[in-house]
Amino acid sequence: MTAPWMSLVWTDHVTGRQGFLVVDRLVRGVASGGLRMRPGCTLEEVTGLARGMTMKEALHYRPGGRYIPLGGAKGGIDCDPRDPGAYGLLVRYLRAVRPYIETLWATGEDLGLSQDVVDRAAAEVGLVSSVQAVYPLLDDEAAARRRLADAFAAEVDGIGLDELAGGCGVAESVLAALDRAAVPYAGTRVAVQGFGTMGGATARFLARAGLTVVAVADVKGTIANPAGLDVEALLAARDGYGTVDRRVLRPDDLELSGDAWLSTEAEVLVPAAVSYAIDSLNQEETGARWIVEAANMPVVPEAEELLAARGVTVLPDVVVNSGTNAWWWWTLFGDIGADAEEAFAYIRRSMRALVGLTLDRASADGTTPRAAAHALAADRLPLITERFGWY
Repeated sequence: MTAPWMSLVWTDHVTGRQGFLVVDRLVRGVASGGLRMRPGCTLEEVTGLARGMTMKEALHYRPGGRYIPLGGAKGGIDCDPRDPGAYGLLVRYLRAVRPYIETLWATGEDLGLSQDVVDRAAAEVGLVSSVQAVYPLLDDEAAARRRLADAFAAEVDGIGLDELAGGCGVAESVLAALDRAAVPYAGTRVAVQGFGTMGGATARFLARAGLTVVAVADVKGTIANPAGLDVEALLAARDGYGTVDRRVLRPDDLELSGDAWLSTEAEVLVPAAVSYAIDSLNQEETGARWIVEAANMPVVPEAEELLAARGVTVLPDVVVNSGTNAWWWWTLFGDIGADAEEAFAYIRRSMRALVGLTLDRASADGTTPRAAAHALAADRLPLITERFGWY
């Protein structure tokens, strides 16, 4: 693939901090991709994430579906979201990129930013919605916006459907891999890095499926219990950044270092926090059989090669966490309604089929699931180009 369609570097006049916007491709004039905020965010990182969004859109393309594939894009801001000045920085960034959000970039929450914060800041700068660039592609804009609003208002056991959709997709990816290997859910141990929207929801769905969550990591460290953690209690004790109040821990729960999740005895690791979490050095610490990328780009390429040589399967982010983005568009375009059970059923079917295709392709080509996913996306891109064109 060629260079991104557009790369933008913005410098905040107040703090000197930088923000980035990369549009990898446009389809029918629009690209999709979230906005993250984290210290150390770089243009290179955002460029890779934008390319990943192009592939995610392609992987979920169904010619008979109402969901129209979009191009890939991503935004990023180099700032700790806990910084007292973070919200003001977000507002200034959105004000600077407002013309792109109005016309070609549909965005939303990502690492460090929740959708309610994005929505509040977007309203403050005069945007109708963070996804308004898609509105001209809708058959019935008013009905579509009501449907998406209803979906965001839906809750399951006190947690918003929008906070659960992505984790449902990640969990189903894990379950599909276990089923393929004929590994029973009971007795399968899971360690999760990151206990925010994605990591928390993934842990909930896996625990309810019968797997044992033995470790979760947040910014304060790793909470572990070889016999299994009380996931529901930990979820109820999170703050808005996914940090667990340690006062809810049971006497046999352990408090370990922040990187202890990686070496926890578990069959499945779910990195659901930062990019580049597993590198060529620390990959040696894990004895897991599967690493399931709920975060974007958590395993560096060199580490993935070493893991593959050791027989560790890495299910790639472009497949595993693509359900979050797809759920937005399935809902907005009308493939599904605002009902939670309908959404979960659709996500499960779609993710299970996609994981199956990916692992089948990897087996046939004798390659990794990531290479197989990229090949599947490459196969579908010409179909999208033929129907919609790139521009």
